[in-house]
Amino acid sequence: MASGMVRLIPPGLDAVIVLVRHGETEFIVEGRFQGQMETPLTRRGELQLGLTGHRVAHPQDDPPLPIPDTAPFLIAHSPLARTRRSAELIATALAEAGRAGPPPRPEGGLLEIAQGEWEGLTDTEISTRFGDSLAAWRRWPERSHAPGGESLEQVRLRVEATLANLLAALADGGKPGTLDRNQVLGYADDGPAEKRWALLVGHAGVFRVVVCVLLGLSLDHFWNFDFGLGGVSVIEIRGGRAVLRGLNLEPPAGEGRVGSGQGLDDERNASGAL
Repeated sequence: MASGMVRLIPPGLDAVIVLVRHGETEFIVEGRFQGQMETPLTRRGELQLGLTGHRVAHPQDDPPLPIPDTAPFLIAHSPLARTRRSAELIATALAEAGRAGPPPRPEGGLLEIAQGEWEGLTDTEISTRFGDSLAAWRRWPERSHAPGGESLEQVRLRVEATLANLLAALADGGKPGTLDRNQVLGYADDGPAEKRWALLVGHAGVFRVVVCVLLGLSLDHFWNFDFGLGGVSVIEIRGGRAVLRGLNLEPPAGEGRVGSGQGLDDERNASGAL
């Protein structure tokens, strides 16, 4: 069990956490490691998040998303410009659909993992100058990190602190649920008809840590999860237990989806770029 899981999720909490990664950025197009450096969304990135916003704002469209058809209880984002802008686009879509939530707010704990001396460099440049540490990061991320960057343990601590506050807010004033109900999809669920839900807009690296923390996994599972550009991932909290309901859910093909940049994503995941 990952450290902090029991105290992070309030007992009996019934809620939904929606994770959305930002759209394509200039650094992604240029093949540069981003980390905590500022880089704006490209035009395609803006279009990606506009479509993602529409999808989140209309979760009952076919195929449905496992997101409550209500206004979000809170919207939080990493303080970096690419995630702030992405959150604004989704908030606009929610408002246009009559589901406006509170204004998006920055959360420092959702910042991307700092990659120190690698930030702003291409994979080729990093491989030439930091080959050994890059190879270790790709294989054993829980034991190695970029020179001058953050370790996953440091990231875990700030992620846990942020999640503890967000989950406590979701639980405050709500009626506790129970695990003594059907846990299999397709059967009747006697949980609350309208669960509170939170929208978190962030980055691939920090979201990997978020998922490990919520699911109670050790950080050596870091590379077991991918988060695509503009992808929607959903974690449901049932009676205090986190359940992964969806990873990288996207609009149906018929909705005019802008190219997601999957090829770029695949290349970056192979390189260890964040």
